[in-house]
Amino acid sequence: MARIVVVGAGVGGLAAAARLAAAGHVVTVCEQSSQIGGKLGWYSRDGFSFDTGPSLLTMPEVFEELFTATGGPPPAGLEFRRLDPIATYRFADGSGFAARAGDDEFHAELDDTLYDGAGEQWARFDAHAAKVWEITRDTFLGQPMSAGRLARLAGRHPGGITAVAAGRTLRGLAARYLTDERLRMFAERYATYTGSDPRRAPAALAVIAHVERRYGGWYVPGGLFQLGEAIAQRARERRARIRVDAPVVAITREPGGRADGVMLADGGRLPADVVVANADADAVYGGLLAGTRGDGVGRRLMPRPTPSLSGFALLLALGPDTRPGGSGEAGDADRPDDPGAPEARGRPVGLGRPTVPGGPGKPGKPGHPGHHTVLFPADYDAEFDAVFRGRLPTDPTVYVCAPPDPTLAPPGCEAWFVLVNAPPHAPRPGPARTGVDWDRPGLAASYAERVLDLMAARGLDVRHRLRWYETITPADLERRTGTPGGSIYGASSNGARAAFLRPANRTSVPGLFLVGGSSHPGGGLPLVTLSARIVADLVGPA
Repeated sequence: MARIVVVGAGVGGLAAAARLAAAGHVVTVCEQSSQIGGKLGWYSRDGFSFDTGPSLLTMPEVFEELFTATGGPPPAGLEFRRLDPIATYRFADGSGFAARAGDDEFHAELDDTLYDGAGEQWARFDAHAAKVWEITRDTFLGQPMSAGRLARLAGRHPGGITAVAAGRTLRGLAARYLTDERLRMFAERYATYTGSDPRRAPAALAVIAHVERRYGGWYVPGGLFQLGEAIAQRARERRARIRVDAPVVAITREPGGRADGVMLADGGRLPADVVVANADADAVYGGLLAGTRGDGVGRRLMPRPTPSLSGFALLLALGPDTRPGGSGEAGDADRPDDPGAPEARGRPVGLGRPTVPGGPGKPGKPGHPGHHTVLFPADYDAEFDAVFRGRLPTDPTVYVCAPPDPTLAPPGCEAWFVLVNAPPHAPRPGPARTGVDWDRPGLAASYAERVLDLMAARGLDVRHRLRWYETITPADLERRTGTPGGSIYGASSNGARAAFLRPANRTSVPGLFLVGGSSHPGGGLPLVTLSARIVADLVGPA
């Protein structure tokens, strides 16, 4: 039986705590904020409630396995509801399509909304991604990774590694299979799931697109934050102690170099046999170990990768549409079952007839905000150029989450979460740290207006329904989660080394382990939960 301190109550830390406590260890979780869940945040005001972090769940079996392994099924009331379509996509020319869950339905959708043969093209791209998934699923996602292990895997499966690297970058792979620019943009968007640039991210990230549709997109009625609450409940049931408002300022080490506890901001110290850090790896090595005998130890792991992109979010409290011709009810004319509503409101949505390689252009279907909607810009490259060079994109992709969940808003109203890619927070931008000073007075408000105007220009004008809004900037994310610059995914996957050799779960400091999105196997709710399983296996039973 070991005394274990988990630093951070994000999903990775909570899942590790639940597994380690179920294995018989004495576990204490220290969370710096007053809320658990990490990036899986929650905000409520005036009867409106919002998930402020992840809003789409994939691979629900990962979470079901977590609960089973720690003592039983998920708690009563935690429901995983499958979405179909997973999301709708709109392009600058007015066309668009719905990413439907079934392959046949999705391929038919592409043929119908883009051009004849678009579904077959995507099927070939997805078949390649499926092959990569089969190669990497067990060998990469479920086990610790190191340069030596990756080399050994390459030696045993040379053909498989060739398939993983085909096209080199995600953009290269998309260009190899997809002749239509809109399909390529759709494929390249999955690089942003790891905070990366599709022009530099490895082709293997195509598996994200495959996994999302193979396992489906899911929602937790009442809000995804409940997943974090359920995992915390399971950890407490296994006698883990979770302390909030308990920021850790240092990981301490004994004279022999082994991690032996943590120092808290209030001056207290918690001794430990094992420390599990559910914090950004850069913050661990550059901050929590700084000033101890671990100075610089993490810098030997790998060259510093490019920080991931961050995000600028709007929480929109929307009232009913009371304009003449409006429905009088929130969003009724915006939902997919009302095909005539956008034209009635004068919105030029879905009227373009793009010409595309491989077949005649077809008019896109009238667009409507579903549960998840993605509004692409005219120039995708300009957005990535801006974000990764530390500038505000003037025409970013806009992601809208508009869950038709009556528990999230007063009757007749809706709570929308809107997110755009953004550069990290950098109070003093320079060669060593690019970004934007998001605390500059007036910046958040002016950029919020810019995003609302872009939504209106792209067919989702909700300004007349807006009761109030709140912003979440990269600076807010940095303060809330401790992630440098508010880079949502820690390090990006720009480059194969950054993607496949993220900081190891077992560190070079004895007794110190890393869990969460900045460590292996990467970001996203399923992967951070898998990282918790890897760490629990490395620590072993009591």
